[in-house]
Amino acid sequence: MTAAAEANAAATRLLFGAEYGDANADAGLANLITSYKRKAEYSNVAQLPKSLEAAANPTKRTKTSKPKQTNGTSNALVISQRKDGTANGTQGASSTSLIRRPNMIQQRPEWHPPWKLARVISGHIGWVRALAVEPDNQWFASGAGDRTIKIWDLATGNLRLTLTGHISSVRGLAVSPRHPYLFSCGEDKMVKCWDLETNKVIRHYHGHLSGVYTLALHPRLDLLVTGGRDGVARVWDMRTRSNIHVLSGHKQTVTDVKCQEADPQVITSSLDSTVRMWDLAAGKSMGVLTHHKKGVRALAVHEKEFTFASASAGSIKQWRCPKGEFMQNFEGHNSIINTISVNNDNVMFSGGDNGSVHFWDWKTGHCFQKTESVAQPGSLDAEAGIMCSTFDKTGSRLIVGEADKTIKVWKPDDNATQESHPLDWRPTMGRTKY
Repeated sequence: MTAAAEANAAATRLLFGAEYGDANADAGLANLITSYKRKAEYSNVAQLPKSLEAAANPTKRTKTSKPKQTNGTSNALVISQRKDGTANGTQGASSTSLIRRPNMIQQRPEWHPPWKLARVISGHIGWVRALAVEPDNQWFASGAGDRTIKIWDLATGNLRLTLTGHISSVRGLAVSPRHPYLFSCGEDKMVKCWDLETNKVIRHYHGHLSGVYTLALHPRLDLLVTGGRDGVARVWDMRTRSNIHVLSGHKQTVTDVKCQEADPQVITSSLDSTVRMWDLAAGKSMGVLTHHKKGVRALAVHEKEFTFASASAGSIKQWRCPKGEFMQNFEGHNSIINTISVNNDNVMFSGGDNGSVHFWDWKTGHCFQKTESVAQPGSLDAEAGIMCSTFDKTGSRLIVGEADKTIKVWKPDDNATQESHPLDWRPTMGRTKY
């Protein structure tokens, strides 16, 4: 076979030329052709754009000698990098991780002036359980355990009017921005519509099976949403008094209801430790947030951002609409949190059942002020509890209803500066994302 192959090769060379079959004959020419093709096709992309180059080469590390694998290899899917280039928990050992966690850089909180107590308003003879500010920012209403609704002048704190009609504690108030109506609800299962021109009740909304603890008005539609001890939120037509939807799904008392223009147009919280977002057109739940471990007692919606917060005992969580994506925790208020409020200056207030008062930066979750509410003289120390709160329409006044039967008005300290009250903030290792 070898002799025959050699004979065939010799015949082929004799026929086609002596250089046929020589592998190295045109190697130089082939390299020249290849380099020309490479230059013609890839010269335009010889260098990556800066954005892609940064992504392709995140950080350049110098090669170091391989350390002894005392702890073995790591099977972590996510590893964080130290400043020296080694991974946490691996002591530089080889890793089979799939993702490298980027170095987290925390945003510095915005400086806010500290808030101080400006006025104490007395007049109720029961716990102040509900507050609502009029759209023109001239007056505000308060509802209390003494079954009355009182109208107060916002500038002076003087009493303008007292409305009677509920036969049990008033738990929720709302003032319509488009109609001269005030809506109230209470533990007597009643939802009332008051005409502010005659100061009389003109409508009742019947349907709740137990006490009604919260209500909210839709910002664009003539709809009223109420929730209470029967575990459902009811959507009412403001004019016809018809019950449009019964939003059922919660297992326990509905503690708070918020409405907004875009989906989810209705958000409810409950003592079953969940927050539900509702599709108003279909009357069905869009999503359930189950992150809280204890009953959720309060909600707050940011007017400018598409975000909201929920508060339970010792925990405040921030969410992004429309899907309810978790954003961050507000950590440090170790109390039963009865109420939270946020203004357009990104200041959030949280009030505890033990009288604790916290002020937070909405963007970063930094608590820039902690203080205690002092019960009015003649009250028990146990009555120093925050029941409800709301900011006025400008965001420069905070109105708080308390268990010592008073209404306290807070305002920012006008004399405070960043030099007199510096920002007490230190970056931490990172927030818990659940």
